[in-house]
Amino acid sequence: MFKKTLIAGLITGAFASAAMAADAPTPEHTLTGNVGVYSQYIFRGLTQTNKNPALQGGFDYAHASGLYAGTWMSNISWLSDSPTVTGYKSSALEMDFYGGYKGSLGGDVGYDVGLLQYYYPGTYTRVAPLNKADTLEAYAALSWKFLSAKYSQSITNNTFGVSNSSGSYYLDVTATVPVTDSVNLIAHWGNQKFQGTSGAVSGYSNDSQASYQDYKLGVTYTLPKDFSIGAYYTTTDIKSDARKSFYTNSSDSFMLGKEAYTVYVSKTF
Repeated sequence: MFKKTLIAGLITGAFASAAMAADAPTPEHTLTGNVGVYSQYIFRGLTQTNKNPALQGGFDYAHASGLYAGTWMSNISWLSDSPTVTGYKSSALEMDFYGGYKGSLGGDVGYDVGLLQYYYPGTYTRVAPLNKADTLEAYAALSWKFLSAKYSQSITNNTFGVSNSSGSYYLDVTATVPVTDSVNLIAHWGNQKFQGTSGAVSGYSNDSQASYQDYKLGVTYTLPKDFSIGAYYTTTDIKSDARKSFYTNSSDSFMLGKEAYTVYVSKTF
């Protein structure tokens, strides 16, 4: 914001520079980074760090054509918190690799399509009926002003370790409503649907033990120098005994989908 003491000549020059910047072409190549500290890592309504803090960050490359690629990482504990169930004796990191294409359909409508690979390095020994948690998803999203909807479908046979679950999907509907230039309110609903059958009993439904819905309400505040802070509340509709058992750590009997409050500070560069 311009200070009131600026002389008229400097104001004129500043507005001229701003106009030139607005007319400047979009850079052909853009590389950005991000890093954040969170009181816990929540993914699709489930804590990935057993209520403990998370350090997260990544890099994104974008081409003027709309093509993009990126990588993102966070510490986790959910796999090693239940070693007798997941088979992971140690697994402290989630690594994501993604790429796709973004564009506009006009009238404030945008679209985004791509692939996202979730990779969980660690010491793993298979424990039936689960498998390695590495998962590849294809996604497609539409956005309009403050609303967005994203559909992600697994093209991996073992979605996040759940056997015979190819075709499982996640639907994300989010509203990000600007209150001021710095403050946004966020409301989200998600539906994680697992397909297929697995388990010791033939025909045991993945849907009956692993599918759920999640909800999120939050607020973000943009700070100077590309910092931001935020807070949000999350919960799920996991209520049946089968689903509670599926999403409960074997090490401390904590159910991952309980309601939670998270705060964070992040920076882009």
